[in-house]
Amino acid sequence: MIKVLVVDDSAFMRKAITAMLQEDPEIKVIGTARDGVEAVQMVQELKPDIVTLDVEMPRMDGITALKEIMQKCPVPVIMVSSLTTEGAKVTLEALELGAVDFIPKNLAELSVNIIKIKGMLIDKIKTIGKRGLVKRKPVIKPAEPKIEVPKVEIPKTRITTERKVGIVSIGTSTGGPKALQEIIPKLPKDFPVPVVIAQHMPPNFTKPFAERLDQLSQLSVKEAEEGEPIKPGVVYVAPGRGHMRIKRRGIETFVSISEDKEEFIYRPSVDVLMMSVAESYPGRTLGVILTGMGNDGAKGCRKIKETGGRVFAQNEESCVVYGMPRAVVEAGLADKVVSLEEMAGEIINAV
Repeated sequence: MIKVLVVDDSAFMRKAITAMLQEDPEIKVIGTARDGVEAVQMVQELKPDIVTLDVEMPRMDGITALKEIMQKCPVPVIMVSSLTTEGAKVTLEALELGAVDFIPKNLAELSVNIIKIKGMLIDKIKTIGKRGLVKRKPVIKPAEPKIEVPKVEIPKTRITTERKVGIVSIGTSTGGPKALQEIIPKLPKDFPVPVVIAQHMPPNFTKPFAERLDQLSQLSVKEAEEGEPIKPGVVYVAPGRGHMRIKRRGIETFVSISEDKEEFIYRPSVDVLMMSVAESYPGRTLGVILTGMGNDGAKGCRKIKETGGRVFAQNEESCVVYGMPRAVVEAGLADKVVSLEEMAGEIINAV
């Protein structure tokens, strides 16, 4: 039985979330809190397995409450955030402070959309709650623009007349924002190939996330735009409004954004991105699968391998959720299984 504490200043939200969670026999809501003050107190008293935490609340907001929970009694926290640009920025801050994931809610149509998040919320709670993901207090560091990171030396034996990797394609979901902030800022400013990323996120979240990564990184990081050319040393984050593909026209490659739902349930789809990259850079693609629920990316990694590329997967111990990497590893598609701490160095040495 997974014990959940629901925190929200809205009585409707507390009741709705409690009702939908308790429909699952493996979940038990052991308490509800109206604000951050109550949340911090109840986490220490009730010792829940997981907490759903609203962002905007009276007395103590969700961000302040999250900081106190992580310092006093660390527990996996899922943020419940509004689908707005401001909501996205606050949610990204929460993920940096230790929250493991978030559930978006549309405040304009709350009573209609609350039911739509039921399956997503239950899946996240069951997956995250069973793993007990918070094992240590997070180290909270102030943001610093363009962090200087020591360059990882590339072995002389890898120097060739032709570069073996022409592009790096990264796919991730739950836990991805923190994982990407561990990897992208460590890539040197003279990184010689482009990087494309598919991170499962709602539309209003991907641009602020790209801007945040850009502030932390030596490389230029941006939300990808329809039709723009792919350039070395630039990191392109797929927009959350649809699926991103990399297409080739002659010797040039460019971004193509499709807003059709298609048959892929995750947006933006890792499979869609990686399959297109494998076609545009046959034999020269490095695919990287990071933490996330489900198996998005497995088809894309298979395409990368079929066209002669390589695949790295994050190891189970460093994943928030070992779903996407597990699917790749168990399918025999991973050339290397790498810890999050070592992933940046492995990527640098591969190119």
